[in-house]
Amino acid sequence: MPLYRSGVSDVGIESSVPALNWGPVIGGAVAASAVTLILLMLGAGAGLTMVSPWAGESASFTTVSVTAAIWFVVVQWLSSALGGYLTGRLRTKWASVHTDEVFFRDTAHGFLSWALATVVVAGLAGSAFTSLIGGGIQSVTSAASTAAVVGAGSESRNSSALDAATAYFTDAMLRPQDLRNRAQSDEAAASAEISRILVNAAAADEMPDEDRTYLSTLVASRTGLTPEEASARVEAILQRIEQMKVEAKQAADEARKSTATIAMLGALSLLIGAFIASVAAAIGGGQRDNEEADFLAKI
Repeated sequence: MPLYRSGVSDVGIESSVPALNWGPVIGGAVAASAVTLILLMLGAGAGLTMVSPWAGESASFTTVSVTAAIWFVVVQWLSSALGGYLTGRLRTKWASVHTDEVFFRDTAHGFLSWALATVVVAGLAGSAFTSLIGGGIQSVTSAASTAAVVGAGSESRNSSALDAATAYFTDAMLRPQDLRNRAQSDEAAASAEISRILVNAAAADEMPDEDRTYLSTLVASRTGLTPEEASARVEAILQRIEQMKVEAKQAADEARKSTATIAMLGALSLLIGAFIASVAAAIGGGQRDNEEADFLAKI
């Protein structure tokens, strides 16, 4: 059965009734928003059953993330279909209007209903909605900052923050074999000097050979190690710093890719939701007109 009865409006006659009926649009948007919130709460409750603080009793992070993404898409599509369908069924019949124009108006009303519902949901659940994207951006920022602190920093970095970041590595270099001889009168000065060397290497993203040699000599004099042992300790610490840099950059890159994927899939899901709402409104409007026409034909 076709969605609309055939018919052509009176040519040249301008109707005083506006083509846009906000009542059905608002009603469909409210219904879609309410269904979205209910389904999101249902999904959150089901998601909490998948995680547990006990080892071995919780689903993997990948499983939880994929399930949440799928559920978000399902919620978007279901609510769009319901809101669009109600918008089409509840609108006032346009008399003496060409069927093509009726079809266009119905699809436009469905689209407007979807747009209004999307804005409402985004406003009511703003923190939860934006955290999906904001969380990924924050991960990128955090990982990038970590990479900068451990070795890819810039000259604009605050030196005190970098000193704090390199304090652990400084302590590792100054660990003497005999802990009873740890207290030294100028240990603070030596630690500060090593920190400055590490800061300089972080800013330049490399350490000159003369600094490596000096560090080995300084560590040997402060810890009682042989020159070979001190050099090995310095190289081991520098390798750990480099490894942390690589891991931080990898984490930043993974977070960037994840955020980009979520953003693109979210946009695609919303576009499909708009299409579903438009089609549902056209179906609902067509059914309304056909059923009313059948009813009048029986009278």
